[in-house]
Order: sequence, then C-alpha cells, then structure tokens
Amino acid sequence: MKRVHILLALCLTGSSVAAQIIDPKKTAERKATDRANSRVDQTIDKGFDKVEEGIGSLFKKKPKKEEKTERAADQTSGKAEPSEGLDSEKKPSKDTGTTSASFTSYSKFDFVPGEKVIALEDFGQDAIGDFPAKWNTDGAGEVVKISGKEGQWLKITGEGSFYPEFLGVMDENCTVEFEMGTSEAHQVLARMFFVDSKTYPNILRYGSSNLVELYFDPAGATEVVCRDQAWETKVANKKENSAWITPENPFVKISVWRQKTRLRVYMNETKVWDVPRAFEPNIPYRVLFSTDTRFLDDRELFITNMRVAKGLPDTRSKLLTEGKFVTNGILFDVNSDRIKAESYGVLKEMAQVLKENPAVRVRISGHTDSDGDPKANLVLSQQRALAVKETLSKDFGIDAARMETNGFGEEKPLDNNATAAGKANNRRVEFTKL
Repeated sequence: MKRVHILLALCLTGSSVAAQIIDPKKTAERKATDRANSRVDQTIDKGFDKVEEGIGSLFKKKPKKEEKTERAADQTSGKAEPSEGLDSEKKPSKDTGTTSASFTSYSKFDFVPGEKVIALEDFGQDAIGDFPAKWNTDGAGEVVKISGKEGQWLKITGEGSFYPEFLGVMDENCTVEFEMGTSEAHQVLARMFFVDSKTYPNILRYGSSNLVELYFDPAGATEVVCRDQAWETKVANKKENSAWITPENPFVKISVWRQKTRLRVYMNETKVWDVPRAFEPNIPYRVLFSTDTRFLDDRELFITNMRVAKGLPDTRSKLLTEGKFVTNGILFDVNSDRIKAESYGVLKEMAQVLKENPAVRVRISGHTDSDGDPKANLVLSQQRALAVKETLSKDFGIDAARMETNGFGEEKPLDNNATAAGKANNRRVEFTKL
C-alpha cells in the first residue's frame, strides 16, 4: 500500500510543479531536470524497499554504545572537536606509525588534490542547532554532532537544495572533497550539481543548461548526467557501487577532480566516473547540493569536511625544473605521523618521478600550522617527514639513501594562520631537490 501511495505521489508531482512555474522556458528546463531525476528511480527503489520493511536505523541503540545524532545540549560553545579530515595539528600521540591500515587498498587511487586550498568547511564556526552561516537553502538543516564521529556535521532534513555560497566560481582546474553519510532507516538520494551561474544567477533556481549532475544512492548506486547549453544530454550513465550502501557502509568520502572539461569522481578509493568532456568551456560553474526523498518523511543526509583546492599539481616540473614540490595532499591522522590512505595518489606521483630520475636526491620537510605548542609542532613535523620517507622506501621501493628529512613546525608559514584554508596550506610537506 505504501508503494501505491509513493507511485501516486510521483504521478501527481508533475502537475504541481508546472503550476508553480509560469515562464514556459523555466517549465521546459524543470521538465528536463525531472527527466534526469527519473533515471535514478530504479536504483533508489532498492533502498526504499528496505525502508518500507522497517529495517533498523544506523543510530539505534546498541550494547555498550549508542549510535545516534545529538544536539549536544550541554555544549557551551559552537567550536567543533578536531576533525581528522582537516588534519588538525596537536602534539604527537604515543600511538604512531607509518601508514594507516587501509593504505594498501588505495593502490589504484590516483586522485591528487589541487595545489592551493581555497576553502575548508567543517562547520566548526557554527553553533550546534543553527543552519550554517555561509550556506543558503530552500530546505531545512542544522549543525549537529554524531556519536562516534569527529567534529560537526551539516544535517540536511527532508528535500531541498543547499548552496555553499562561500565557494565562488569553480576554477577550471580544481578539486572538491567532502564526507557524507546517512542511515538505513533515513536514507536519502544525494545529488551534487555544477550549475551555470551566468545563465542561472539564482543558483537555487537552477535549470538544465550546461548542467553537470552527480547522483549518489545509499542503496548502492551512482549516476552521472552532463548537458550542453541547449539542455541536450551529452552523457548519461549509472552503475552499482558498494562504497556507500546502508547499513554496511553508511559514510563515504567523495573526491571530485576537474581538469578543464574532464571530470573524475571517486567514492573512497574507487574511481567511479572519468568523463573527458563533462564540463562546457568558459562556463562559470558553481557547486550545489540537493536531496531527493521521493516523498518519504524523516530523510537525513550528513555532510562535513569539505575541502576545495585549485591549481593543477605538476610534480615532475615543480621538482625537476623549479627544484621544489610543495603539497598539502599528504594527510595524517590527528595527533600522529600515521599517513592517511587517501594520500596515496600524491605519494605515487612523487615515487614515479624519483624512479624515472634515479640520480635525483631530495630533502623531505614537514611543516605545521600555528595551533598547539610550538615545540610539539616541531617534533610532529619531523616525525611526519620521516614517515613520508619510510613510506616511499617501504611501499614504493625508493632507496632511503636518496632521501633526507627535517621539520620546521610552524616556523615557515606559506599562508595566513587566521583562516582554516590558510592553516591547511601551512600544513604541508615539501620535497626539495638536492
């Protein structure tokens, strides 16, 4: 009976949308978008079957551990705890190592983040219970904490569009990374759009012209749709993917890489899309997130740790021609010199350059931001540089005698330590040709 109600609602929605839009051109554009949305109906059905059967939530109570979202009513400030995704700088913990346990699973991961971080969003500046100040929406959401998860998250409830206004127009060479999650009882279709902001200056009222669409279904599927200026579909494809599927894998990291017209998309370590001509040239694209509940109540999506960087990293040229390659794409666990698995792409590129140039020797230097104790930061930077050397030697076969290390802590900042993006640029590893 619930399925009948859902189908009836789907049949009725077209007329209600049309009644709200008077401009014929806007109507045509919206219909084009609706047609794209219908493509994911089959994949989302799998998730709704589970919802209708009443399968339990990720956040239900479990023995000795409660898995649920909370408002943290007893919290006295809106400041978030350190987030691993932002590589917070603290004094080193006793439990250190070279690489995280899942490092080898990223052996085919070739994602390399942009050269300069231009924005970081972990919602640490927003009060619990508030909608984030740097975003706009036609829906509803609030900043929350999640038991067992680091930092603060934007909790999106119901259906709507969510616009990170602070990002501005995308650079033609850039990367966007973020984490998102849901639960089996509250799962929702997540969408990420790249909108032509010249044609649609009101991003929340976007249309189909030059639209690039990504769909992520927590029932285990993903889809890409790319359109040209005349709303015609250039690319449309979908596939199953288990990187984000409830209840087994309720949280996922998304990495998006744009190089001019080319689009690459990764879910955790898996590359799911590589489209050579996804983006139209010379279009001022902006990022928009959206949710689709298919008219079911109590839907929830969580987003955090958005990291946006621009520039095209050129490891070979920077090291061999300019004599130095600087990267903030080698990430570490909090309070540790343990390298995060998603750093594999950067390390692999550096190893390839060193293998092809066996006479080259390098100095690996670690740097931190100004948070924490200066002496602890100095030690941490030295330990992290050594961890990079050990990883290049152990996992990539680079002769350890070709590499030396040092660390400078917070002594040599490249950017302003007053902003989150500036701190991210200061947390870096430098390779200097000797």
